[in-house]
Amino acid sequence: MKSLEELAAIRAKMLEQVSLRKGDNIDTRIVVGMATCGIAAGAKETFAAFVDAMAERGLTNVLVRQTGCMGRCAEEPTVEVVVPGLPTVVYGRVDAAAAKEIVEKHIVGREIVAANVLDKSGADSAKGE
Repeated sequence: MKSLEELAAIRAKMLEQVSLRKGDNIDTRIVVGMATCGIAAGAKETFAAFVDAMAERGLTNVLVRQTGCMGRCAEEPTVEVVVPGLPTVVYGRVDAAAAKEIVEKHIVGREIVAANVLDKSGADSAKGE
């Protein structure tokens, strides 16, 4: 049986995770594909890794959310990242380690992680980038 202090700590951690998903100053989005194929490929762990990385870095401007099928079942877990001033990127085969790398390089460092890129936004592709 958990003590009142342990329950309060669990509650505080969960409230912090919820606030990461619905903040008012959001300008960046991470969307994890969580259809059956994504979950079977480890998307729940990927989602948790993104939430943990956001909390570790103290990032409050990033919305981490889930969506259904992204149409890339063979590349699951798939993740779409939208950062202002950068092309929208869909990453594939994003495990917990790749999620942390995406946070460090793409979200914080503003550098696309080429190894996991499946697709960039059409406008950027048309420019040959």
